[in-house]
Amino acid sequence: MVGMWTSTSTVTDSGTARPVRVSGGEVATYVMGDGPPVVLTHGSPASSYLWREVAPVLARDHTVHVWDLLGYGDSRAAEGVAPTIARQARTLAELAAHWGIDDGTALLVGHDIGGGVVMRAYLLEGLAAARLALVDAAVLGPWNTPFTEHQQRHAEVYRTMPADIFGDLVAARFASATHHPMPPEVARAYAAPWQGADGQRRWLDQVEAVSFEDTREVVDRLGEVAVPSLVLWGAEDRWLAPRTADLLAAAIPGARRELIPGGGHFLPEDRPLETAHALRRFAA
Repeated sequence: MVGMWTSTSTVTDSGTARPVRVSGGEVATYVMGDGPPVVLTHGSPASSYLWREVAPVLARDHTVHVWDLLGYGDSRAAEGVAPTIARQARTLAELAAHWGIDDGTALLVGHDIGGGVVMRAYLLEGLAAARLALVDAAVLGPWNTPFTEHQQRHAEVYRTMPADIFGDLVAARFASATHHPMPPEVARAYAAPWQGADGQRRWLDQVEAVSFEDTREVVDRLGEVAVPSLVLWGAEDRWLAPRTADLLAAAIPGARRELIPGGGHFLPEDRPLETAHALRRFAA
């Protein structure tokens, strides 16, 4: 399969890498394809690498915009800027304006906290959209996993932990994100942005910044969603149980709910073709 990325920072000729300055720092963005716009927003602790097999399929008949959240992948938050969901939502609105797709023509897709980012951008930042797709999305709380809560309570312990031990924890974290074991080279690519002292610092920065408080306001306004919406979930998600998909779809007027067998929390990694085709059907 042709992939857009051979690593977290390399794009083939089928996609163009473009750094974009925003109010919160510098964002790594990628654009490929031609047609109606689709924006893919990853979650934590992933990067745009998550979409490497989904984006080319969507790009057959869409212009696909992919980005690394501030503080993730190849994006860097400015000094003193916390990578909160609220800040990421503001960044998404800024990117959409930069791309010229803030006119209500785009399908906005969000995975994990990227779902919270997309919904906050739509409901609170005023970003117009044609359609919304939420993939194993962290919107309804509480959505923190026990591991994330432990890190938040003991952040200084994790910040001062030897880098090799911290790296082992990161590897174990990614191992639980999929239903099917990742090939070693894929696991290494996901972990790469979090290696070394800088990666360890950035990991804890995002852990401390992420809070359900940033999606609480979204939950209160889900009834205001006025565009077609899809709630897409991995049937084997161990981080956010599929029951959450039922509750989220019920809270959004007219939303469709679809489960994909054999998919874990990182559904686009476990089942990329099924994920891409479900999004294409929804966008049609």
